[in-house]
Amino acid sequence: MSLSRALGLYIHWPYCARICPYCDFNVYRPKGAEDALLEAILDDMRGWRERTGARRLTSLHFGGGTPSLLSVSALQRLIDAAGRVWGFVDNPEIGLEANPNDSVVFVDYASVGINRLSVGVQSFDSGALERLGRDHSAAEAVAAVELAQRAVDQVSLDLIYAWHGQSLEYWQGELRQAVELGVGHVSPYQLTIESGTAFGKRAERGDRLALEPDDAADFYSATDEVLGQAGFQRYEISNHARNEAAQSTHNRLYWEGGDWIGIGPGAHGRLGAHSQSGRIATEAARRPGDYIDQVATTGWGVRSLETLSADDERTERVLMGMRLAAGLDLAQVADFTGLGIDEAECRRMAELGYVERDQTRLKLTREGQLLGDGVSMALIP
Repeated sequence: MSLSRALGLYIHWPYCARICPYCDFNVYRPKGAEDALLEAILDDMRGWRERTGARRLTSLHFGGGTPSLLSVSALQRLIDAAGRVWGFVDNPEIGLEANPNDSVVFVDYASVGINRLSVGVQSFDSGALERLGRDHSAAEAVAAVELAQRAVDQVSLDLIYAWHGQSLEYWQGELRQAVELGVGHVSPYQLTIESGTAFGKRAERGDRLALEPDDAADFYSATDEVLGQAGFQRYEISNHARNEAAQSTHNRLYWEGGDWIGIGPGAHGRLGAHSQSGRIATEAARRPGDYIDQVATTGWGVRSLETLSADDERTERVLMGMRLAAGLDLAQVADFTGLGIDEAECRRMAELGYVERDQTRLKLTREGQLLGDGVSMALIP
């Protein structure tokens, strides 16, 4: 099922009990404004409804930050409000990103409509978790995944690889442990060092925190091998699922170029995937206090709104669509933007073994996946 004409809702809860040293997301320590932010998010929904019109939601995703810090009653209010403002399609995906040490509330999530949990395990080794700045233990990670599977229909676990000192054998063992836990979805993310983060500052001082790219490529290949042997398929560069039902509907909506509403501090949105007047890119005010003020003043939280040019929309669609194992729908790009790809560069990339093409789609080969966005950008005139 294509999600290119679907509508999703993303709610960003920016607070974290501890900010991880590798994280460059829009996150903050709690400072007592949580209730005011919750009310602002509820008001922002009504402001957005005026812009979207009467469209039903295919998915609702709570991200952050740490949305599992929200109380179950607060989540209930937000989900109920989304249902009143837009309504849901049949069997929508309602997902939430959760920290393992918040697992005590997992059992209550299904009662308010949550049917997918993404658990931030990151590692099954307490020593590695400490190096990564996490505030849970390996035992807590395993227990959280087991509780999540008893609570909701679909569970994904996140793992970080290619940190300095990690061996290939160790990584393969972590992947096998994830498989043995019985989850339907695994999201392995290569550790990247971002400027401005605690890890970024340490790297500037000369600390080695991540593996070199050539070594990390071996880990990427090993991920496919271990998970593939267990029946998982890579359906996106960093996401593997046992079957189609276990794939993330909300994330597929991003990659397939659907519309989504971005609510909460710093949240991004896209609207008008099938509009003749051009697709709109939005970004909410980033700091929680500024976001609250923005909603109170204007009726919604958006601070920045831009109508994308056809060139910009094509760039987004190519970069996102090429991440999918199924590849980029070339006819869809032309339909939405009126533009195509650089055919000469596409032929060159095919000769180099980085892409392959059939009647309707263009996709990265295994070698092309290792170069990711670089190959995709070359396809854009």
